[in-house]
Amino acid sequence: MIGKALLPELWTEILVPVCAVVGIAFSLFQWYIVSCVKLTADGGASSSSSSVTEEDGKNVNGDYLIEEEEGVNDQSVVAKCAEIQTAISEGATSFLFTEYKYVGVFMVLFAAIIFLFLGSVQGFSTKSQPCTYDKTTTCKPALATALFSTISFVLGAVTSVLSGFLGMKIATYANARTTLEARRGVGKAFIVAFRSGAVMGFLLAANGLLVLYITINLFKIYYGDDWEGLFESITGYGLGGSSMALFGRVGGGIYTKAADVGADLVGKVERNIPEDDPRNPAVIADNVGDNVGDIAGMGSDLFGSYAESSCAALVVASISSFGINHDFTAMLFPLLISSVGILVCLITTLYATDISEIKAVKEIEPALKNQLIISTVIMTVGIALVSWIGLPSSFTIYNFGTQKVVKNWELFLCVAVGLWAGLIIGFVTEYYTSNAYSPVQDVADSCRTGAATNVIFGLALGYKSVIIPIFAIAVSIFVSFSFAAMYGVAVAALGMLSTIATGLAIDAYGPISDNAGGIAEMAGMSHRIRERTDALDAAGNTTAAIGKGFAIGSAALVSLALFGAFVSRAGIQTVDVLTPKVVIGLLVGAMLPYWFSAMTMKSVGSAALKMVEEVRRQFNTIPGLMEGTAKPDYATCVKISTDASIKEMIPPGCLVMLTPLIVGFFFGVETLSGVLAGSLISGVQIAISASNTGGAWDNAKKYIEAGASEHARSLGPKGSEPHKAAVIGDTIGDPLKDTSGPSLNILIKLMAVESLVFAPFFATHGGFLFRIFS
Repeated sequence: MIGKALLPELWTEILVPVCAVVGIAFSLFQWYIVSCVKLTADGGASSSSSSVTEEDGKNVNGDYLIEEEEGVNDQSVVAKCAEIQTAISEGATSFLFTEYKYVGVFMVLFAAIIFLFLGSVQGFSTKSQPCTYDKTTTCKPALATALFSTISFVLGAVTSVLSGFLGMKIATYANARTTLEARRGVGKAFIVAFRSGAVMGFLLAANGLLVLYITINLFKIYYGDDWEGLFESITGYGLGGSSMALFGRVGGGIYTKAADVGADLVGKVERNIPEDDPRNPAVIADNVGDNVGDIAGMGSDLFGSYAESSCAALVVASISSFGINHDFTAMLFPLLISSVGILVCLITTLYATDISEIKAVKEIEPALKNQLIISTVIMTVGIALVSWIGLPSSFTIYNFGTQKVVKNWELFLCVAVGLWAGLIIGFVTEYYTSNAYSPVQDVADSCRTGAATNVIFGLALGYKSVIIPIFAIAVSIFVSFSFAAMYGVAVAALGMLSTIATGLAIDAYGPISDNAGGIAEMAGMSHRIRERTDALDAAGNTTAAIGKGFAIGSAALVSLALFGAFVSRAGIQTVDVLTPKVVIGLLVGAMLPYWFSAMTMKSVGSAALKMVEEVRRQFNTIPGLMEGTAKPDYATCVKISTDASIKEMIPPGCLVMLTPLIVGFFFGVETLSGVLAGSLISGVQIAISASNTGGAWDNAKKYIEAGASEHARSLGPKGSEPHKAAVIGDTIGDPLKDTSGPSLNILIKLMAVESLVFAPFFATHGGFLFRIFS
């Protein structure tokens, strides 16, 4: 009844690394094109992609933001942009190196904990042992699992750190080049920002896939036919990826929002100067923050999701017919999905950069949304192809002690439902956070009566925006679990993340455009160029919100899949919510996202307090600062953000990392399963509402500032009372959308993957307190 996959094993061995290498080559090609925009005073901003003759400013839409070249030969502007870019790049690099020093110490300590805890399961014995799921066969000793789990943890951590760092480097390389291309027209600037985002997206997706593939093959040399042990040790890869992402997200989020809140409150509200004005002492720290929070943090976060969903699927597959029959092609089905995803995203990216051309400002946002639609449609075909050639027509999947018979078309539906649920969540997020639609316009309108009504409307919008995404996640869980148990849920998460290269490209585009606008303002470029960069930035704001929606939705599915793998590995037959052990776990788990959010919000608040005081001090004590005759002390503000974020990221990080260890050891696996379920259920809701509330407040402010409609003009201009109320809402929303909200999805994934990695230890030594008192 159970056959083999159509795709021969050798072809699988070739296809996966080739797709990864193609992804890396494509990202380097995009980087080369971006590098053709020169940042030297002698060559100006000459670029190979910009050498086409323009239509003398008369395009079909008559939109002066597009084809009118302006100040292209002004060499002093080029030099100024290069100088600002260097300051931003140096600030971001120095922060990340400082952060990685602390994170490196944590990595070494936690690697030692993994080895000691897992090694102690069999008393550090080097003898082979009966397998967990099939007692008639022998598996490698627990000490081997401890050692290889530790190695995969370090590999995952290093890949995660590298993903974030490379993303930041690319973004700081591209920001000034986007500004300079904006002189040639908004279409040219869009292409540079988008190509740069694609560099990050493809590098991250391809690196994650390649490292995981090589690790599996190297571990296979030792493990041989013991696939249960092999894929159990691979789970460390997901744990390493997510634990680094947690510190990157929290640390970067605190850094960026401390600077942003400080710059906005003193600069815009008190001093009435524009955003990114060079007179504002916090302006460099603010622009550095965009790169370390939104780029490096997001990169590590999505890499963690990808690694964990792959690991969850591989663990369940290793104890299903794929693993029992040693069908390597079917076993690597999760990696085949990601491989095809890279090729699909490559085609989709070429559509944006080489086939369609941006002719007017109003085309920017649709172009980015089309990326999501095109990649989803083509990926559906790709998944059907992979399910047909990469899976047997019928096979069995492990389902809590029994083997469930599944057909290959059922698994195709599992992946497809995850993929389309991701698109739905993306578009719902866009509806609630884009100022093109009524929800954000209503929030902007509420600013007429002050900041209080703005806050009330914004909170209501965030709560309401949870409804449809939760239904989308619920439907995808029901469909995928009904067809293929927990393996179905894991591949549904992979489906949502299969277009990760495109998702990251449009996500990274936002902060790059934001930085480009800041550089234009600081370099004293004309009002028209600032309008062009603002048009790019407004679209980028919405796509950043879509990216966060994807990250949260995939985190929910990933966390559930990891939860299922943990329950299986810990030997729990059913999680009974009527037993007190589980109920107390549920209650504590549901409370953890609130505790974590309180920590991160307060961290941003206290860091922003120091920043506000420093910015005020400089405005009050540096003569000629407001007149523009004296330069502010940017370095002190950068130092405040760096010191605050490094110090403040440790307590929330410890809360997440220590909770599973403490609960599992003292209270046992039943209580821990309750904690994981509780944190997943409350964490997803808070994460979606926090991200969307913050995004809506931000875009309500931009809606008033842009003054694009009669309604918006009635609320403006900048500096009016409604605008000030909107700025206050935006400032409150900053830590919600960029620190607490996005970090929560790491909390729910990380606790689940950590519990899975330590499951053998908890199953053997867990429930210490209950054993004493029983």
